[in-house]
Amino acid sequence: MKNFFIFFLWLVTIVYTIVWTFENPEKIEKIKDRFKKNKQIEIKVVSGKSKNVSANAFTIKLSQILENKSKTAFVVYPNNIKKFDPINLTIFTQTGQKINKNESEKINLPNHFTLQRNGGVKTIFYLEDKAFALISSNERGCYFASIIFLEKGEEIFRSKCLPEDPSNNDFNGLGSSNVHIGDSILLSLGTPEKHISKNSLLAQEDNSMFGKILEITKKDLNEVLEKKSKNLKVNIFSKGHRVPQGLTVLNNKVFNVEHGPKGGDELNQVIKGKNYGWPVVSYGTNYLKNKGGDGKSIKLNHENENYEEPLFAFVPSIGISALNNCPSVLKNYYKKPCLIALSLYGNDLRKGNSIVIFLLNEDLDKVHSIEKIFLDGLILRHFITDTKNVIYEDKDGAIYVSADKKGIYKIEFTDFR
Repeated sequence: MKNFFIFFLWLVTIVYTIVWTFENPEKIEKIKDRFKKNKQIEIKVVSGKSKNVSANAFTIKLSQILENKSKTAFVVYPNNIKKFDPINLTIFTQTGQKINKNESEKINLPNHFTLQRNGGVKTIFYLEDKAFALISSNERGCYFASIIFLEKGEEIFRSKCLPEDPSNNDFNGLGSSNVHIGDSILLSLGTPEKHISKNSLLAQEDNSMFGKILEITKKDLNEVLEKKSKNLKVNIFSKGHRVPQGLTVLNNKVFNVEHGPKGGDELNQVIKGKNYGWPVVSYGTNYLKNKGGDGKSIKLNHENENYEEPLFAFVPSIGISALNNCPSVLKNYYKKPCLIALSLYGNDLRKGNSIVIFLLNEDLDKVHSIEKIFLDGLILRHFITDTKNVIYEDKDGAIYVSADKKGIYKIEFTDFR
C-alpha cells in the first residue's frame, strides 16, 4: 500500500509538472533565460588536425584554433597585428559574455536584456574605443530592441514594443550587422518573426525601426556620450528588409545579405531611401502549416511592385549569415569585384554550412558568378573583423570565422590552379 501511494504521488507530480509547463511557457522561458545568462563559458585553445576542402580553383585548409561552445555576436581582432594569436581575440557572445585573453566576463547589460524567444546580444558596434550592443529586451511583457552603451550599461535607444503575441516573436529575426561608411554607422534591424505576422508588416512602416537598415551619425552618437542629447537619433537608411544578417561596403557602395522566409535568401546592393519589399514581395514562400505559416506563395516580381530587386536570391535558402569583402588573396586571383559570405544550416533541399563567393561586374549591379563551398557541416556565424567590421587577414592571407557551438576556425586559401 505504501509503495502504491509513493507511485501515485510520483505520477501525480509528473502529470502536474507536464500540465504546468504546457500552460506556463513564458515562465519556463524566464527560467531558461536566467540559467543561460549565468552559465560560465569555457574557452580552450586547440591545435588539432587541419582538413583540406577542394573548391573550383583552389583548396581551403580548415583548422580549428579555439574551442568555444557559444554563439557569437561579434568577434574582433586588431588589424594592425598581422601575426595571429588567440590571446588577442575579443569575442562577444549572444548570451552577454565577453571573452578577452581567453577569459570570459559578463558585459554590462540592463535587467530587461532577455534571451527569451531566441533573444540575446545581436551585434556589437564601435565608435573609436567605445562599444555598443544591439540587444533583445523584455519588460513587463513588452518585447523590444535596445542599443546599450556598454561602458556604463546605459540604454541610448529603445524601439517600440512588438505588436505580435509573444509566442510568435522570434528574435533570431533581428539579424544583425553593422558597418562604417563615411561619418555614419549603418546597423541592420530585422523583423522578429516565426512566419508572416504583425511583426512582418513593420518592415513597411516608417514609424517603426524593425525591418530596416538604420543610419546613426557619429556626431549624434558623440552628442549622446557627451550628454548633449539624452536619446540617440536613429534614421531609416532603407526599408523592406526581413532578416538582414550581413553588411559590408565595397567601393563606397553598401551590400547586405538577408534571410528570406522558406527560400529567398538575398544579396542586395542597399541604396539609401530604397524599399526592398518585405513582406509584400519575396522569391521565397511563407512557411508551411507545420512550421506555423499558411504555405502560400508571395508576390515574386519586385520591379513590377516598385520595389528593389535583389542582386541574387537563393532558392532554396542556404541560411546566409555574415558578409564582407573578399580577402586579398582572392581579390588578386579573381581580379574582379568580390564579396564573401557565410551560411548557417540551410535546409533539406540545399545545405548551408558554407563559404559563398560572389563575383560582380565593375558597376557592382550584377552578379557574374557564385561559388558555394561546403565546410565540414559547420554552422558559420561571423568573420573575425576589426571594430569597423572590416575582415581581418593575417600575415599569410588567412581569414578566421566563428562556428556555432564549435569555436573559431582558420581558413587558408592554397594551391590556386
